[in-house]
Amino acid sequence: MRFESATYLYLLSIIPIFVLVMMWAEWHRKRMLRRLGDKSLVRALMPDSSTKRRWIKFIFLMLAFALAVFMLARPQMGTKVSHEKRNGIEAIICLDISNSMLAEDVTPNRLMKSKMLIENMVDHFSKDKVGLIVFAGDAFVQLPITSDYVSAKMFMNSVSPALIQTQGTDIAEAIRLATKSFTQQKNIGKAIIVITDGEDHEGGAIEAAEEAKAQGYKVFVLGIGNTTGAPIPQKGGGYMTDNTGNTVMTALNEQMCRDIASASGGVYIHVDNTTTAQERLNDEIAKLQKGEMQSVVYDEYDEQYQWFGVLVIIILIIEVLISEARSPYFRNVKLFKKK
Repeated sequence: MRFESATYLYLLSIIPIFVLVMMWAEWHRKRMLRRLGDKSLVRALMPDSSTKRRWIKFIFLMLAFALAVFMLARPQMGTKVSHEKRNGIEAIICLDISNSMLAEDVTPNRLMKSKMLIENMVDHFSKDKVGLIVFAGDAFVQLPITSDYVSAKMFMNSVSPALIQTQGTDIAEAIRLATKSFTQQKNIGKAIIVITDGEDHEGGAIEAAEEAKAQGYKVFVLGIGNTTGAPIPQKGGGYMTDNTGNTVMTALNEQMCRDIASASGGVYIHVDNTTTAQERLNDEIAKLQKGEMQSVVYDEYDEQYQWFGVLVIIILIIEVLISEARSPYFRNVKLFKKK
């Protein structure tokens, strides 16, 4: 069981204070009664008084208070799975996370700009599915295709070049992995969106794009950066250098990006510091054929607070029905001894 708002549980720490106050009240009450006279005489004058009844009523009140706190904390448990039919597309995003994506020829840098572009694109989705592949010298699925946009943003925000130790830019591997990551549903527009600076060190990207086209997938290439080149910042300060000590410059290979997009029948879009690329990408995606697809929606926890509410009501009713004084109709019933 989990609680949606565990902050309320701190209220339970008040219960020991209530107990101490109740103990003091009982001690004070006995002290006042002793002042009235002989203990046995006072008892005789108060035949229906019962300390145990007062404590039992107090215990019921504290139990109701504790259950009310649990109710406010919204306890949840269990797993609920629902199936929804949606009319949309499927998009696999292939994000280049090689070190060259840290270049700052776009603001704040190529990688951060790419993340913001993806987040904006996902914000425009409503009934579509999205997946995320990250690549450098190797490629792997960061997020399988899903309609859970919250998870998509969460996984996207955790992306950094540190995820892949093998440096390089293997666009071909990313595209081939993307073609294997779609669902088996047909008559649905399926797009592979490659965000890269186009420095393909492994080769084979155009062939991979042609293979994607043969399977009915379009490859949209978003080339980020400028063609004049920019240095690659390092964590400790300064810029990356080669073996001879010269600063490494990374430039957008725009022609490579155009060729990859053309080979698949897709579109090349240049990403700069304006919103033009974002608007054009949204327009191109909107042209894809939308088809009916079934999405499995996982609701991990069911609300359980209503059961606590029912128990609170029952306990309060019982507490009200218990009188502090012994009823004359049940005088011979010795459930509570008088004091």
